[in-house]
Amino acid sequence: MKITKTTGILSVMTLALVTSPMLHADDSGWYIGGNIGQSRADIDEAEITSSLTANGFSDISVLADSIDLGYKFYGGYQLNRYFALEGGYFDLGKFNFTSTTQPAGTFNGSIKLKGINVDLVGFMPITEKLSAFGRVGLNYAQAKDSFSGTGFVHVLNPNAKERDTHLKIGAGLQYTFTEKLAARLETERYRIDDAVGNHGDVDLISVGIVYRFGKPTPPPAPIAVIAQAPVPAPVVTPPPPAPRFEKYTLSATELFGFDSSAVNLPQVKLEEITTALKSSGAPKQVVIVGYTDNLGSDAYNQKLSERRALAVKDYMVGRGVESERLIAEGKGEADPVVMCTDKNKTDLINCLKPNRRVEIDQVKMVREIKK
Repeated sequence: MKITKTTGILSVMTLALVTSPMLHADDSGWYIGGNIGQSRADIDEAEITSSLTANGFSDISVLADSIDLGYKFYGGYQLNRYFALEGGYFDLGKFNFTSTTQPAGTFNGSIKLKGINVDLVGFMPITEKLSAFGRVGLNYAQAKDSFSGTGFVHVLNPNAKERDTHLKIGAGLQYTFTEKLAARLETERYRIDDAVGNHGDVDLISVGIVYRFGKPTPPPAPIAVIAQAPVPAPVVTPPPPAPRFEKYTLSATELFGFDSSAVNLPQVKLEEITTALKSSGAPKQVVIVGYTDNLGSDAYNQKLSERRALAVKDYMVGRGVESERLIAEGKGEADPVVMCTDKNKTDLINCLKPNRRVEIDQVKMVREIKK
């Protein structure tokens, strides 16, 4: 029995993936996963026919079963934003053939394939949640053959077994649902020894789930409390103060939906600020700064804060404020208002609410302050 090679090399994918300067995955950490799918091998019917013909048989027909269920379990470590090391166990299933001959008889064969592997995996992002990846590594596979004959066909060696190490390559897509959970779709090629002196390839197309273990959260920095001395009342009644500006801080929870940068309507405070900026004596330049909490990756939070600041700017421009007067920028997790250590996720999200905000800074809302 021989499993033949199929065309098409997947390893070129790996080079393309590891050259990208970005990656959606976290910097480092352990993870585990499992895949299940369809394994496929090509039974070399010509080789079987040739072998039987050499032994005096004719009118040979071969019926092959070259598809089976395959699966694998694996664990890995994300080395950095670009590479991970993975190792695990695989079972490619069982493949069979039956050939009929003249003089009357049958020649039957099967092979079971399973083993362990270690791979180097490279990643490249497509979107914020979807990444492509490629892999190259080694597999140490065990092949177990079983042969039998009926009628005039006699088998001299009914069982054969072989273990050997060969190349393994693959490519796929990974979609991240949360920081801990992701799904994979991938195709892999395993080079194997079929235990009767032939080499070949088996392809596994599978889907799976990846679970990433969390990293410990560093303790929060202490918050310094500065006592302020009371301001004495003035002896002489001062003249009416000149108009001054107030800094406006808007809650991201009120402005946007969860994980969104689309402004919710209506926005009373934002309308008030927009109206003031269109009045006479309004500032010529305003800085709009978006902030997030520290849940999620640094890169994702930075992009989300930028999108939210830009959404507030677009809201004001749409209501008549000149675009060149507004500067929108995002600072991600920087400058937190509160520090939280809650273990419960819901409590932690509520505690961090003040950090999720948009500040309209540098010559803010103009309002006369009266005593």
